[in-house]
Amino acid sequence: MDSKLQSPLDQIISFNKLLEQYDVLAQSENSFIAQKAKYILDAQAPYPELRDGFTDITLLEKHKDVIEIILQDTFAGVLTNNEIKAASLPYDNVIFNVSERFKKILEDADAVDNEFSPHLRNLPEHHLYVLACTIVLGAHYKYQLDFKRPFFYDIPDKNGVMRHYRILYNADFMEIIPTDKSKKLTKKDFNELQENFDNLALWQEKIPPKSFICKGFVISSMFDVTNEHAISEIKSSLIANNKRGSEGFMKNLMQTFRSFFGISDIKVGFVTYNSKKNQFEKVFGVGIKSFLLKENAVEPCNEALCKSSYHKLINESTYFSISDVAALYERSGGARPYKNLKEQGIQSAIFAPIASEGELLGVLELVSMKKNALNSVNANKLEDIMPFIVSGVLRSMNEEVNRIDAIIQNECTSVHSAVYWKFKEEARQFMIDGMENKQVSFKEIVFNDVYPLYGQTDIKDSSLARNIGIQRDLLIQLSEIKGVINFALKVKKLPILEELLFRVQDYINEVKDVLHTNSEQAIFKFIQKEIVPIFSFLKSEYANQQGLFNLIVAYESKIDPQTKSYYDHRRNYDQSVMLINKKLSSIIDERQKEAQEMFPHYFERYKTDGVEHNMYIGASIAEEQAFHMLYLRNLRLWQLQVMCEMENEHYHLKPELKVPLDVASLILVYNASLSIRFRMDEKRFDVDGTYNARYEIIKKRIDKSFIKGTNLRLTIPGKMVVVYAQKSDEIEYLRAIKFLKSKGCFGGKIEILELEGLQGVTGLKAIRVDIKYATSLSPEKKYTYEDLMAEINN
Repeated sequence: MDSKLQSPLDQIISFNKLLEQYDVLAQSENSFIAQKAKYILDAQAPYPELRDGFTDITLLEKHKDVIEIILQDTFAGVLTNNEIKAASLPYDNVIFNVSERFKKILEDADAVDNEFSPHLRNLPEHHLYVLACTIVLGAHYKYQLDFKRPFFYDIPDKNGVMRHYRILYNADFMEIIPTDKSKKLTKKDFNELQENFDNLALWQEKIPPKSFICKGFVISSMFDVTNEHAISEIKSSLIANNKRGSEGFMKNLMQTFRSFFGISDIKVGFVTYNSKKNQFEKVFGVGIKSFLLKENAVEPCNEALCKSSYHKLINESTYFSISDVAALYERSGGARPYKNLKEQGIQSAIFAPIASEGELLGVLELVSMKKNALNSVNANKLEDIMPFIVSGVLRSMNEEVNRIDAIIQNECTSVHSAVYWKFKEEARQFMIDGMENKQVSFKEIVFNDVYPLYGQTDIKDSSLARNIGIQRDLLIQLSEIKGVINFALKVKKLPILEELLFRVQDYINEVKDVLHTNSEQAIFKFIQKEIVPIFSFLKSEYANQQGLFNLIVAYESKIDPQTKSYYDHRRNYDQSVMLINKKLSSIIDERQKEAQEMFPHYFERYKTDGVEHNMYIGASIAEEQAFHMLYLRNLRLWQLQVMCEMENEHYHLKPELKVPLDVASLILVYNASLSIRFRMDEKRFDVDGTYNARYEIIKKRIDKSFIKGTNLRLTIPGKMVVVYAQKSDEIEYLRAIKFLKSKGCFGGKIEILELEGLQGVTGLKAIRVDIKYATSLSPEKKYTYEDLMAEINN
């Protein structure tokens, strides 16, 4: 054993246990066996140290011929060119009497790495000490502990490819002998050792260094497990979280593939496949490159591949191998991918599809600078490792999705599904820039040439209803306060109470007829600063006056802990608004799922006093589908129907409301396309450019507009209003309304109205029509633009 390492075993090389067997065989009745045994014993007899034992390893070379005679039965000469075998000390790097095959392996390694000597892989001193202790525990103390571990030699072949050999020990010719340093061990000691593997000091205390002699030798039989080792390493590298992405990842992976194929110059590349765009994309990571893409970050598949390779990789998801790149380059007239490969000095290659459940995720690229090194035969070796590569790629994809989501959430908050793809592209570029140490910034997202749709179902006179609720709560609270003060004046006539009573009555008179904007806050401050402290004083000072005490307690019990004031009528109002908003929002959110299936578009909905929504539809938002104006007209018809459904839901909800609030619906039609930009500071989309700002102005002011020449508001309960500016929009919506009228959505006459000019906006008109409320709620049938056209044509 290495003298630098401590061990409970003092190792002595000896052939005594083997020679003892020959002592017995020399007495055999079989003359051949007896004669052979005597020959071996006679060869050893002049060298008693071979039986007694020795530590000087130079004697192994000195007595090499005799040792070979002693070991001739355990090292069969007829197998010496096949077996990888040697005699050695256990768990040590001392080897002797090696087989011819093992000798050739060591000579090839020595040619690559001068003075190469095999060393056991990854055997820490602590583990080695405990391992030796387990041998002592079993052989001497008869306490069995299983600490068997596989042992390996890593030895390069003549081409410099690292090969891996598993070592199996035969310890039949070993004996464990205690020295005067050995100790008695009890069952308690053994149990303590079992529970403290990491406590090396404890192991050294119970079984001290050199407390036993390990006399003999072991026979080491080795097996080439390079392929199995490579598969294990690939599995570990691709699946383990802490390995992928590190600087040494690709270097180690490349070395593993070289061992797996036995080819010293193999290089490994990866490329991902974007099925939506049918293109290969570069994998951004430390040391990862693509030989198909060369220096490009993206390449359409039909340009990166020839027809044959495209069919195999993309259509069939099978391996595509090139054993002679130069020959195929000539035969194809310099077509891709042979041109790219030849320019990189590549002579042979294997491209293996990475697919999961029939879906191509990417391509594993293996290339060599040697002709025929990679071919269609050894390509099939990949069958054993592709499942691990697929698992690694799937995990990497999930991690990338998570990182992209984190970037989007951090930079943009939540993003609508229809435009998520665009944010994903920018987030990926953001991530790539960070990996390449570029200055990172999340670029603004812009969608050009999109058509807006806006609608609102507004709670009518909501401010008035809220003010009435506030007014009633204040009057009740002030009246309650007035009652308490009057009662207190009967108990104790104090001038300050009379002054407070006067001010309370003054506030009652102030809010009785009309609630001014500043009255609510003024009264709240008055109550908090003046009334609350005095009521607290009265409660403690006149606690024995049960009438006054109980009256104050009764007043305080009606105070809402959140608002610190009376909150009965306002609560009724707030709950009614909340119920309306909740009901209307749930309808349009649910119906949006259907609308997105018709054609993907951006949608946002927000609650105010009612529910408003924005939609934008156009070619730039749809990642894959071709846009046609039919989809815009279809979405307009859908919007009209859904808003009718929302009105019907409110109609049936209204009797259940504590405050019977009305709603009024309005749709704004904007004929021209515009651009929308995601405002990073506000985390929302907004129209882009001065010209398009006109649309936002109309949106903000339209519900306050009046019918031209009157003081009558445009929006009123029970009617659907469609505001527009172009004659073509009037024709489209009149046709749609008449169609839906025939289906029972609308009733009564259709009005065409001109609107008073808004600030900066003139020339607007409106269609107004009665909404036909259903007597009972049932799932509404949704009609498409095709239904409308079919009815017109009939």
